[in-house]
This record gives sequence, C-alpha cells and structure tokens, in this order.
Amino acid sequence: MATGLSNKLTGQIGEYLACAELGKRGYIATSFTGNVPEFDLIITNDKLTTIPIQVKTTRGENWPTRADLWINIKIDEKEKKQIDFGNVKIEHPELIYICVALAELTSGEKDRFFILTKLELQDICSKNYRNWISRINWKRPRNYKSLDNRYYISDLLQYENNWKLIEENLRIHSIDSKIL
Repeated sequence: MATGLSNKLTGQIGEYLACAELGKRGYIATSFTGNVPEFDLIITNDKLTTIPIQVKTTRGENWPTRADLWINIKIDEKEKKQIDFGNVKIEHPELIYICVALAELTSGEKDRFFILTKLELQDICSKNYRNWISRINWKRPRNYKSLDNRYYISDLLQYENNWKLIEENLRIHSIDSKIL
C-alpha cells in the first residue's frame, strides 16, 4: 500500500525526470515541487518563451484521478446513483501534461513519458469513467458517492514521447509574444 510519503516521492521523482528529459532537449525546466495548484514545472527555450507543464507520475500501469474533474456528475441521494451532466468546461484545456510511468529499478526498462493536453486527457478520463460506470447503471457497488477514476498506459500510447507538442507550444507562444 502506498503511503503519503511514497506518493510524494513518486510525484517528485516524476517532476525531476521530466525536467531532466526536457534539459536533454535543450530546455530549461524548473519544478515547483507541488506548490502551485495548476502546474508543476515551468519550461523555457533559448528565446525565453515559457510554458507551464503539469506532471502526473505512476509506479504502476495507471494514474488515479477523480471523475468529477472531467465530468459534471451529480449524486442522486434517493436512488444512490450518479447522474452524468456532460463534460466539465475545464480551465486551461491546452495545458500540457507529462504523464510519467516509472520503471522498476530491477526491470532494466526505461521510464516512459506520455505528453498530451489537458483536453485530450479529459477525453480519455471521461470516456473511461463512462464506459465503466454505464455497465453498472451509474450505481457504484460499494460507495455510491465515490468518484475514483483511472487512466492507463494503454490509453496514452499514441502520446508516448510526444515531445513535439511542447516544441510546437513553445514555437506558437514565441510567435504570439512577437505580435504583442
């Protein structure tokens, strides 16, 4: 069972690994070690263009999240059931997420990086939750109020090593700042 300290270390490791990978690609990256609500890193290029990055890290095959971050869900107390009112209008849909899957030390495998936007992650998380809970008629078996949700490595395969998303974002933001 993961402890609070173990979870904090996992998050910190992922942030520093993301910083190191970005450094290898010629960017300056700094971690805020979980002290900023919406992002974990700021990166900059040689033109001093900066963008925020959110990092999520797992030691397994999936990342935990809450369904109500992505879907507008109301709890029907009488029926002990959840009701789907469509996707939440998320703030900062173009915020870049780096999802890090840590390799086991003894496995000989490498850490894996999946890079996508918050909007793309919302699509994955909302689809996963709806697919799962619709099979049980929106009634969770143990705790009808639980909003536990997961997304998996298999959901993110098309975004593996998608570093060009960051490159493109920095390029676009660089152009925008020249216009101003």
